[in-house]
Amino acid sequence: MKSTKLRLFLSVLVLLIGLAYSLPNIPAIGNGPLKDFLPQNRINLGLDLKGGMNLTLGVDVEKAIENTLSIMGQGIREKILTEGYTILRPRMKNGELEIIVPKQEQVVAIKEIIQTWNPNLQLIDESDNNAGTAGTSLKYVLSDIAKKEAENLTLDQVVRTIRNRIDQFGVAEPDIRKQSNNQVQVQLPGLTDTSRAIQIVGQTAHLEFRIVRDDVNPNDFVLPAGTQRLPMLDKQGGQSSIVLDNQVLLTGADIVNARPSFDKYGSAYVSLKFSPKGAITFEQVTGENIKKRLAIVLDGEVYSAPVIQDKIAGGEASISGEFTTEQANDLAVVLRAGSLPAPVHILEERTVGPSLGQESIDSGIMASLVGAILVLLMMPLFYGYSGLVADILLCGTLSLMFAGLSLFGATLTLPGIAGVVLTIGMAVDANVLIFERIREELRLGVSTAEAIYAGFSRASISIMDSNLTTIIAAVILYQFGTGPIRGFAVTLSLGIVASMFTSVFVCRAIFEWWSERNPNKALSV
Repeated sequence: MKSTKLRLFLSVLVLLIGLAYSLPNIPAIGNGPLKDFLPQNRINLGLDLKGGMNLTLGVDVEKAIENTLSIMGQGIREKILTEGYTILRPRMKNGELEIIVPKQEQVVAIKEIIQTWNPNLQLIDESDNNAGTAGTSLKYVLSDIAKKEAENLTLDQVVRTIRNRIDQFGVAEPDIRKQSNNQVQVQLPGLTDTSRAIQIVGQTAHLEFRIVRDDVNPNDFVLPAGTQRLPMLDKQGGQSSIVLDNQVLLTGADIVNARPSFDKYGSAYVSLKFSPKGAITFEQVTGENIKKRLAIVLDGEVYSAPVIQDKIAGGEASISGEFTTEQANDLAVVLRAGSLPAPVHILEERTVGPSLGQESIDSGIMASLVGAILVLLMMPLFYGYSGLVADILLCGTLSLMFAGLSLFGATLTLPGIAGVVLTIGMAVDANVLIFERIREELRLGVSTAEAIYAGFSRASISIMDSNLTTIIAAVILYQFGTGPIRGFAVTLSLGIVASMFTSVFVCRAIFEWWSERNPNKALSV
C-alpha cells in the first residue's frame, strides 16, 4: 500500500510540474495574471511557423587554405632565420607557397628544417629561380590530408563564427549547420530586419594586413609576380586602386577584441586589440617595414594604408573610414565575434512570411485537435472507465511533452507538430496493449489485482521494445536531419518518453490504487 501511494504521489507531482511548464505556452495564461507565478520558459517556434530567413552560404575554402599557407610561410621564415640560414620572404603564387633560397649550399638543410618543422607541407617543385632573383625556388602546398583537415576546420569556424554573430544580433534559436559542397545553411526564425541580418551574416569581415607596393604603378596592365591590385576607399566614399604584396602578414584570427570608437572630430572608427601572439607578430611586422605603408584590407577592399613610422608595440590598431555609427558597431560585432576564416557568398536567400507561418500553426492545431478528439471519444467506447483514465493520461502526456519542449528551449517546427499528432496515437497505443492483456487475464478467471499485475508486466516488454526502436530512429533523424526534421525528432522523442511514463508508471499506480481500495469490484476494461 505504501509503495502504491508513493508512486501515485510521484505521478501527481510530475504531472503538476509538467502542467506548470506547459501552461505559459497558452497566450491567455502565459500573458495573464498568472504570468509571474509560472515558469518563464516557452517553446520557440521554428522558421516554418514563425516566419524568418533561410540563407545558404558558399564558403571559399581555397582562400582559407591560401591564408593558412601564407601564415605558415611567416613561421617558416622565422624558424629558418633562428637556425642561422637565409631565405627571402616567402610569397604566395598561384595557390602555392614559394620559398627562395639564395645560397645553393643551404637548400638541403632548409628543406629538412621545413619538413621536420611542418610535415603537413608537401614539396611539389624545386628549380632555379627564373624571376630575376638568384637562388633556388621551393614550392610547397598542403598535403591531401592536411588540406582536407583545413577544409573541415574552415567550415567549422564559419559555423561557429556566424553563430556568435547571430547570438549578438539577438535572434533566438538560430539553426546553423554545415552542408555538402562547402556550404552552410542559416535559419533565422522571427527575423524582421532582413537586410541588416544579411549584412552581418554574409559580411566576411576577412581582415588582412599587407604591405603596399608603392614602387608599382596601380594603372600598369601587367603587375609583377606576387602582387595584387585592390580597390582602396577614399575619404569621399570613392575608390582608387592600390597594389599590395600577396603575402598576408596578419589576419583577423589574431583579434581578441574590437569596439567602435570616435576621433576628436566625431568620426567613427573601429579599434582593434590583438591576441598576445598577434601583438608580437604585429610588432615584428611593423619593425621590419618602417617607412613602408601597411594596408588594412577588409573583405577585399583597402580601408586605410598608413605609413609605418616606427615599431608598434602594445598590440592595438584601428580601422578608419567613412563609417556611420551603426556601420562601425556592426563591423565591431563581426570582428569581435570572430573574423570568418574564408570569404562567404550568399547562394540562396529565402524569406518565410509570418502569415504563412500562422497558417501552418492553425492547420497543425486543427489536425492535433481532430486527432485528439477522435482518440478521446473512442477510448471510453472500447474500454469504459479505463478508457477515461487513458484519456486523462493522454492529456498528461501532451502536457509533459510541451513542458519538455519549454524546459529545454526546443524549437517547434511544422514537422514537430506532426510529431505531436503521432504522439497522440502512440500514447494510447500502449494503453490498448495493456488493457487487452488485462482483459485476457480476467477471462482466465484471475483476480483483478493479479490481472493488473500480469497485464502491466507482460505488456511492458512489448511497449519498451517498440518505443526503444522508435527513439533510435528519432536519434538518427536528429543527427543527420536538417532543422525541421530535427524538430520532428525532438518532439517525437519527448512524446515517447512522456507516453511511456504516463501509460506504464502512472496508469499502473492508478489501477493498483483502485484495486487496493476496491478488492471485490470488477475492473471496467
